[in-house]
Amino acid sequence: MPIMSYLAYPVRGHAERLAQDLAGLAGVECTPSDRREVLILVTDTPDDQAEERLQERLRAVDGLEALVLVSAFADDA
Repeated sequence: MPIMSYLAYPVRGHAERLAQDLAGLAGVECTPSDRREVLILVTDTPDDQAEERLQERLRAVDGLEALVLVSAFADDA
């Protein structure tokens, strides 16, 4: 079960809309920072294939300037 955490940087002026779009994706928890200059994402998917599909959806979201992986964990047991 891959669990990833990211910092998502919105295009200027698109933070609220981006937060809504990201929070609407299955397996994604989105929390805006206090100043709303960056969004904190935590993703949880059942397997590597689902994680790859989610990665594709994240890259396609409008208003996302950059997505930075902060931490990743996969339970391979």
